[in-house]
Amino acid sequence: MAFVEPVTLKARGIALVPLALAHEEGLRAAAADGELWKLRVTSVPEPENTRAYIETALETADRFAFAVTDEATGTVLGTTSFHDILPAVKRVEIGYTWYAARCQRTHVNTTCKLLLLGHAFDALGCNVVGWRTDNFNFASQRAIERLGAKKDGVIRGHAMRRDGTIRDTVMYSLRSGEWPEVKAQLLYLLDKPRG
Repeated sequence: MAFVEPVTLKARGIALVPLALAHEEGLRAAAADGELWKLRVTSVPEPENTRAYIETALETADRFAFAVTDEATGTVLGTTSFHDILPAVKRVEIGYTWYAARCQRTHVNTTCKLLLLGHAFDALGCNVVGWRTDNFNFASQRAIERLGAKKDGVIRGHAMRRDGTIRDTVMYSLRSGEWPEVKAQLLYLLDKPRG
């Protein structure tokens, strides 16, 4: 039995469903909304590489990928994953997350993080959930910090970017004891009026 089993998570009109090849066209359209593959600090595939992106996600042993969808219509809004899954220490990381431009700065990311963190801590019994991001992806760093995650440090010269440069990776984590307060904050953010 795998530590992370296939599951669909739903809340507030968003459904996280196991990523499948059937999501190819929807994921391609989501990436095209804002030409996200042109961002130097993300892993968004070019339109012609969407199928390979999905295949890689499905073939990676320590990754479980979701399509982020509109629950009512099934429209693909983006993707997110549990990755670097370590069952022995009950740790997962959340990453490979990106959304169509029209979904950014909406309730979508907050809802996804509430669902993923809730599943990790409440269903899987994780001790720690982690994140990693490019040292130049300041928007991602701010979003992770808004969740209440703590910055663990920076791994220098850690990974290649798509443009061939070598990036430093900023690491964050959230421990299970911190989850109740973070959950309360995420619910507060989702319930407060958006201006």
